Amino acid sequence: MMFSEVVRLAVDSFKASKVRFLLTMLGMIIGSGSIVLVYTLGLTGKDYALHLISSIGPNMVEMQYNGGDRVGPDNTSTPDFMTRDDMEAVMEQVPGIIASSPMLEFHDRVSMGGGIVKDSMILGVSPQYKEVRNLSILAGRFFDDQDARSHTKVAVIVEPFARALFGSARDAIDHTITISGIPFVIIGVFKESIETFGMSEVSEQTILVPYEVARYFTGTNTVKQIFFTMKDSSLVIPASNEILEIIKSRHRPTSVYTAFNLTQVLSVMAQIANMLTIVLTLAAAITLIVSGVGIMNSMLANVQSRLKEIGIRKALGATSHEIRLQFLTEAVFLSLSGGIIGTALGLAIPLSVGLLTPFKIPVSVWSAIIALGTSVLVGVLFGTLPANRAARLDPVQTLKYE
Repeated sequence: MMFSEVVRLAVDSFKASKVRFLLTMLGMIIGSGSIVLVYTLGLTGKDYALHLISSIGPNMVEMQYNGGDRVGPDNTSTPDFMTRDDMEAVMEQVPGIIASSPMLEFHDRVSMGGGIVKDSMILGVSPQYKEVRNLSILAGRFFDDQDARSHTKVAVIVEPFARALFGSARDAIDHTITISGIPFVIIGVFKESIETFGMSEVSEQTILVPYEVARYFTGTNTVKQIFFTMKDSSLVIPASNEILEIIKSRHRPTSVYTAFNLTQVLSVMAQIANMLTIVLTLAAAITLIVSGVGIMNSMLANVQSRLKEIGIRKALGATSHEIRLQFLTEAVFLSLSGGIIGTALGLAIPLSVGLLTPFKIPVSVWSAIIALGTSVLVGVLFGTLPANRAARLDPVQTLKYE
């Protein structure tokens, strides 16, 4: 018996009991659609989380000094901090760097006038720090190269500090604060692109001033951190290693430095997101077991209603293998049909959202493959019992069945 004839018989069986088979397919439609939607939601959550993390500083490499002080005869330690010259050396030797900024940190009690004094952290940075750290300017502007070259006494403060002192970001502009007896004009208010919950160098009392001005407060050319931004994400890892080697070569062998980038963090987050997506997809796939039970019950009833047909076919020479193949094909046809409809509906929802709204929802072909593959598997697993029962029927007994 040709397979095309088996398929034709399966289609004829479906047409003969449309309502029963459509109700049986409903579970497969819902289950398959759920797999596609859950997989799509997992991808959307992954993209959202990775986008938030990368917003801290896209393609950023952060150099930090971690210790390795030299202890002198009088038991005093001499730290081996990085310098502005280290940054210049890296800029000359490492290709692909599009922005950089040193960071000098010191603390002071800042006078706000009227007897108000606040403990603050002052960071001396370059104008490119805004791009390197992907900061958002809420009011005013960030200081530029002209401000840095002319040593202009200007400051940019973080949003919570501006609200605490002046009520709002806009009201803080053009006010004067005093740092170590020197007045600074507030020209801008900023915030980080995402909330880092105190895990970055920016706190709720941070004031940014030009590095060229800040170094006069410390009286040294050393810096606490150096930030670099690479032109492309593929350059981050090799550039991190190269930058680290250059800075190490310019300092004592015992000094310890770290090149931090978000590549490893993003990689771990991607693995976690992928695992969660797989787990959720498997949970959605389990719902197809219920649909599989429905298919099995429907096929058992189908076998019982077609006993005479099975007996006649066996009497005409049909083998048990052909009978088994026919009913197994019908079960797979039933489950796959529901899987195709459910997959189409599951894909239509995110595609429609992407077309009709500004939100871009990722759609993966793997969700369709998983949904359709699971549908076929359910049809084979739960169609095997009815198919075997039909194949084992005695033709004599089936022909006498009323």
